[in-house]
Amino acid sequence: MNLGLFSGKKKYATISVSSVEKEQPKNNEGSKEEREKELDKQQLWDKCTNCNEIIYIKDVKENNQICPKCSHYFRMSAAERIELLIDEGTFVEEDSKITSANPLNFPGYTEKLRSTREKTGLNDAVISGTGKINGIEVSIGVMDFSFMGGSMGAVVGEKLTRAIERGLEKKLPVVIVSTSGGARMHEGINSLMQMAKTSAALDKLRENGIPFISIPVNPTTGGVTASFAMLGDVIITEPKALIGFAGPRVIEQTIKQKLPEGFQKAEFLLEHGMVDIIAKREDLKNVVYRVVKNLTNS
Repeated sequence: MNLGLFSGKKKYATISVSSVEKEQPKNNEGSKEEREKELDKQQLWDKCTNCNEIIYIKDVKENNQICPKCSHYFRMSAAERIELLIDEGTFVEEDSKITSANPLNFPGYTEKLRSTREKTGLNDAVISGTGKINGIEVSIGVMDFSFMGGSMGAVVGEKLTRAIERGLEKKLPVVIVSTSGGARMHEGINSLMQMAKTSAALDKLRENGIPFISIPVNPTTGGVTASFAMLGDVIITEPKALIGFAGPRVIEQTIKQKLPEGFQKAEFLLEHGMVDIIAKREDLKNVVYRVVKNLTNS
């Protein structure tokens, strides 16, 4: 763990064990069961795109979505993040029924929402609620990159704002884990307004002396970086996380200068004061706990 202040979509390439479609009788119940078993078998192994080693999926899941061969960090779902950070049996989800509409009648957006909900089992790109971190109660919001790249539309902004206001009402520290490609273009100005709304809510939190711990993880970019993700009293991230606003090529073309190598990586940002702590994933819960405990005198 590197201390600055206090000292994908999963990148898998699926490997087929055997061909499922060959030699499968049609309209046979027994063959259907065999086919399902074969599909399960195919999902036992994957290839890490960082080290190119064949890895056992169960080992990756048990290792907090970290490659057991090279320690490469795969993306975690919001549910996995909550399981990692929050004490077992203490998480209570809030605002789970809020869903996005299509206020601009953006072509294909309604169908995109429907298919993404079916695929991910999520209503939108964030899960929020309350829970305890080593016994300290917090209001928490966790973004999920698998839902349209973690893009921030009206629902994400509303749920995060409510999580912040919940912390204000109950005097609870607020923790937000960000992973996002930025504002959701399908909602136009409605999505951009979420940057102002979340930032204004955080200002109220600050005025009342309630700590906000921001945890931007790989990747966090665009309007999320440009708003609440970088407004934490303490900003904690993971090794090699990509955190930035625009892509390197866009920035270079705009400012007409060559950028430093790795300037959007966590280690560069720590060195230049943009983040406060880099914590290994297995240490993240205890690091957040120590920070919250210090800030709240718990």
